[in-house]
Amino acid sequence: MTLNLANYPNLAKANTPEDLRLLPKESLTSIANELRRYLLDSVSLSSGHFASGLGTVELTVALHYVYNTPFDRLIWDVGHQAYPHKILTGRRDRMTSIRQKGGLHPFPWPPESEYDTFAVGHSSTSISAALGMAIAAEQENKGRKVVAVIGDGALTAGMAFEALNHGGDIAKDMVVVLNDNEMSISENVGALNSHLARLLTGSFFNSIRDGGKKLLSSVPPIKDFASRAEEHIKGMVVPGTIFEELGFNYFGPIDGHDVDAMVDTLSNMRRMPGPKILHVVTKKGKGYEQAEQDPIKWHAVPKFDHREQKLPKSAPSSPNFSAIFGRWLCDMAELDSDLMAVTPAMREGSGMVEFSQRFPSQYFDVAIAEQHSVTLAAGMAREGKNAVVAIYSTFLQRAYDQLIHDVAIQDLPVLFAIDRAGIVGADGPTHQGAFDISFLRCIPNMIIMTPSDELECRNMLFTGHKANKPAAVRYPRGSGSGIDTQGEMSLIEIGKAKLISKGKSVAILNFGTLMPYAKEAAEALNATLVDMRFAKPLDESLLISIAKEHELLVTLEDGAIAGGAGGGVAEALFKNKLTPDLLQLGLPDEFIMQGTQQQMYAELGIDTAGILNAIEKFKAQ
Repeated sequence: MTLNLANYPNLAKANTPEDLRLLPKESLTSIANELRRYLLDSVSLSSGHFASGLGTVELTVALHYVYNTPFDRLIWDVGHQAYPHKILTGRRDRMTSIRQKGGLHPFPWPPESEYDTFAVGHSSTSISAALGMAIAAEQENKGRKVVAVIGDGALTAGMAFEALNHGGDIAKDMVVVLNDNEMSISENVGALNSHLARLLTGSFFNSIRDGGKKLLSSVPPIKDFASRAEEHIKGMVVPGTIFEELGFNYFGPIDGHDVDAMVDTLSNMRRMPGPKILHVVTKKGKGYEQAEQDPIKWHAVPKFDHREQKLPKSAPSSPNFSAIFGRWLCDMAELDSDLMAVTPAMREGSGMVEFSQRFPSQYFDVAIAEQHSVTLAAGMAREGKNAVVAIYSTFLQRAYDQLIHDVAIQDLPVLFAIDRAGIVGADGPTHQGAFDISFLRCIPNMIIMTPSDELECRNMLFTGHKANKPAAVRYPRGSGSGIDTQGEMSLIEIGKAKLISKGKSVAILNFGTLMPYAKEAAEALNATLVDMRFAKPLDESLLISIAKEHELLVTLEDGAIAGGAGGGVAEALFKNKLTPDLLQLGLPDEFIMQGTQQQMYAELGIDTAGILNAIEKFKAQ
C-alpha cells in the first residue's frame, strides 16, 4: 500500500536529499510539516517505531539540507528515530512495508540504501563510528563531513563517553548532534538561544576566539585567565562545560523543531573545523498529542487509526513471559528482602514496572549501561545480596566480559533473566536473541535453563535464584500457552531433563518454548520426546540411555546451532563414545532478518512441518 502524494505536495518535490537541497529554504517548514504527517499516516498503516521519529522531523530535514549526503556521512544512533530519514532518502513509497518480512529494515541498514552509512540497532555506537569515519575522511582529503546524531538516553552509555574522550583528544573534524528530548522546550531554548547558537558558530566569534587564544598563548597567566573567563561566560548561557572539557566546541541548546534556526546553525558548524557538539531539544511524539503525553506507550505501535487518538485494544491473551518474570520478581521479593533487581533501561520491556513501584529500594535502573549492570550485580552478590539482572538476550552480548570476569570467575550468585531469547520478530538481525546459549555455554560455573512454558519459567527463575551460582533463564518474546502460574514455586533439580513421551527409533530433544512444535512432530512420528530443560549442565544419564535406545536423536532450539545446546549434546555423545545419528535443528549460521516469529520459524524449518521435513530428508540421505 502506498499513500497518495497529492496530499503531500511539498514533500513530493523532495524524492531524495539532492532534490531537497534544490528547494528554497523558505519551503522547509512546509516540507517538515508534511513529512510529519506522512510519517503518521504510514506508521499507522504499517505499525512500527513512532514517537521518536515524530521528534526528529525538523532535525532530519535540516541535516539533509545542509550536508551533502550521502557523500557526507550521517550516522544515527539506535535508529528508532530514522523513519523520517528513510522517507527523505528514496524509500518513501515502501514505508508501509517497514519491519515486515521482505520489507524495509526497521533500522538504518547499508545494504538497503547508500544513505544508511552504518548499521545500527543497539544504542551508543554512533560517536565511535563517526570518529572512525572522520579519521578516514581526513586521510582521504576530499572534504567529506561526518555527523553523528545521538539521544540523551544513549549518551548515558560509557561507550559514548569513551568516544567523546578520544574524539576531543585527537580533534578530528566531526559534529555530534545531541538530540535531547528529556527537557521541555522552555524560554531558554527559544529565540535567544537560537540567536546565541548562530552567533557562537559564526566566523566572527570563532576568529576572535581562536585568534585570541593564539595571541595569548605566549603569556601563560593571561592565557589561563582568558580561557577560564571564556568558560565562565559560556557556562552562564550554555550547559556545555563537560563537552568543552572533553575537547568539543559546544553550541546550544536550540529548539530542535525550528528548522530555520537549525539550518543556519548547522551551516555555520559545517564550515568550522574540529570536533563540535550541537545540543538540540526536541519533543518525542511531536505533533501527535497522545504520543507527546506518553512517548513510552507510543514508542512502537501496532496498526491503528490515528484519527481516534488511541491505540486499539489487544484481544485478551495469556500473560507474556515478561509479565511472568515481573510477577515472579514481586513474589520473590516478598520472601527475600536481599533480592536486588537490576535493569539497563528496560523497566517496561522487562515487566518490572510493578516491582519498581512496590520495592523501590531493591530496584536499580542503571540506564543504558549493560556492562555496569552486570558488575553492579556482581558487587551486590559479593556482599551477600541475591542479585537479578533483567536483560534482553541481544543486550547481554554487550556485557560479555563482565559476565565472565566479574561474575563467573568468582562463581557469584547472579541470576540473569534473559528476555527476548530466540526469534524476536520485527526488530530484525540486531535484536534476534540467537547467540545467548552459544556464548554462555562455554563459560565455567554457568547454569543455563530453557523453560518450555510459563510455569517452567517461573520455577526455573526460583531455582536459579536459590542456586547460589551464576545462572541464566532464557525466555522468548510474547506469550506462552496459557498455563496457570499461580501457587507456590518449586525447585527443579539442576541438570535434570524430563521424559515427556516414549516412542521408537527417533528421539526429539527439545530446548525451550518450541515444545508445542516438538510435541506435534513427536506424535506424528511416534517419536520419543524429551524436555531437556537445561542447556548446561546436560542430563547426561538420561541422554546416554536415550542414545542407546534410538537410531536418531534430533535436537531442537531457537538459538544458533553453532555452539548451541545441540552442540552440547554432540559433545556428550562423543565423550561417552555413543554414535547414534544426530540432527541439530535451530538457527543457521547467518543473521536472521525481520518477520513475525511464526514466519521465521517456518522459514528456518523449526516449526512442526519444518521438523518433520528435516527428519525425512535426513533419513533419506
